[in-house]
Amino acid sequence: MIPINDPAHFSFAECLRFLGRSDKECLHYIHDGTVRRMLLSEGEPVVVEIAPAAKNGFLEATVLAPAGEAVAEAPVIRYITHWWHLDANLQPFYDYTLTDPLLTGLAEQFNGLRLIGMPDLFEAITWPIIGQQINLSFAYTLRQRFIQQFGYRVALMGTDYYLYPHPAVIAALEPDQLTPLQFSRSKALYLVETARQMAGGALSETSLGVLSYEAALERLVAMKGIGNWSANYALMKYRRFPQSVLLEDVGLQNAIKNRLNLEAKPSMPALQEYTKPWKEHAAYATFYLWQSLLPQ
Repeated sequence: MIPINDPAHFSFAECLRFLGRSDKECLHYIHDGTVRRMLLSEGEPVVVEIAPAAKNGFLEATVLAPAGEAVAEAPVIRYITHWWHLDANLQPFYDYTLTDPLLTGLAEQFNGLRLIGMPDLFEAITWPIIGQQINLSFAYTLRQRFIQQFGYRVALMGTDYYLYPHPAVIAALEPDQLTPLQFSRSKALYLVETARQMAGGALSETSLGVLSYEAALERLVAMKGIGNWSANYALMKYRRFPQSVLLEDVGLQNAIKNRLNLEAKPSMPALQEYTKPWKEHAAYATFYLWQSLLPQ
């Protein structure tokens, strides 16, 4: 049993809708109203199925593989809690949406949506690198190829489950080994260089975990291929900094355009003006505006 903080503001169905936004997703699968994925428990791959528990305020994780073997529960609970942001309290953000015309109504429309994150730092940093300067559909195609080519795989009940590629695996590559997958030369270089920094210990979950938002942002943007947008994405999804805001994000720009019925996407000065009051609500405001772009 995995406890949910603030269960009055949690919706399994709304989180499921976000998780099901791409048919190219291969790290998790939605199956009969549940979510299945592979994760690590004390270094061992485990396939789990996540569903609402019979007791309100909890999720239940059932181990599908390895069958019949004891699995440490604590790492599974930590992973899913981080991934689904189950320890969040949404009331302050929901209260704030009542005061911001741009966000009015989003709390009611998407009540219970948690900011789905990425407990894997390498994934959180490299996914925005993969998605730079291309549309979201092709970004998912490249990500799928990257995972299926270099990630750890387990076949279970006719489905291939994957772990995101380990930095050491990608660090051992040369950039030209990624270009056949249709990565640009620059992206291939950035992915390998990022992997080498992590594999070599120059960047780690521990070193990034002790930094403030400002220091962590500075550390990431100093890396090749990581700008303000990519760094803020990683800090939102992995470190859970609530002030992370992706002003350069096309999705955020389109969502604001739609909400305000603008003829064109807002300019950067306008975006800065719209988002300046968000402060500690910036990450959730951004995430809920992204959700507003999904088909209703």
